[in-house]
Amino acid sequence: MCGNNMSVPLPAIVPAARKATAAVIFLHGLGDTGHGWAEAFAGIRTPHVKYICPHAPIKPVTLNMGMSMPSWFDIIGLQTDAEEDEAGIKQASENIKALIDQEVKNGIPSHRIVLGGFSQGGALSLYTALTTQQKLGGVVALSCWLPLRNSFPQASANSANKEMNVLQCHGEADPLVPVTFGCLTVEKLKTLCNPSNITFKTYPRMPHSACPEVCMVCLVWMTKKYTPY
Repeated sequence: MCGNNMSVPLPAIVPAARKATAAVIFLHGLGDTGHGWAEAFAGIRTPHVKYICPHAPIKPVTLNMGMSMPSWFDIIGLQTDAEEDEAGIKQASENIKALIDQEVKNGIPSHRIVLGGFSQGGALSLYTALTTQQKLGGVVALSCWLPLRNSFPQASANSANKEMNVLQCHGEADPLVPVTFGCLTVEKLKTLCNPSNITFKTYPRMPHSACPEVCMVCLVWMTKKYTPY
């Protein structure tokens, strides 16, 4: 990982089958690691796309009675008016921006990098995409929300990603991050980005998880977004 989290293990990486000319950086959810998502991406390994699945640092999470677990930032509550870990969110975002910068140094243009994530990781991917000056290829946001939403549009006034493509998916039976969060998020995104570039899909009976159908939609979207060169 990057930034101040020097003790965090290096990301799980699925290399391109031949030469990487595009990359997907995908952020896992609370309490998880990047390994499971890397295994999923390994199943669709392509000649030109590199998949990078970083691991969140271990830290106490207020929502889970202060227990320490992999977490990109502290979550204090899941209500729409809950207090947010502003400093933690911003630091985590800087770490992901550093990871994007590193891939650019490795020779992959930022506009051929897709940022994505599930739950807390999806939230961080949205916030990062809206605050970075690197022009990204797009964002995949699964079962998540937009952190620090009241800081927008100020934070995105000079965003390089107002025209980015966003694929947002959410389960209608999600008991942890209700689908209403997804609906509020997509409506907010439409005020910050080109609405015609935003796709929102909901799935009946799907809880807080990524079912095979969702995984396939997202993996195909991320993989086919780029043609090799």
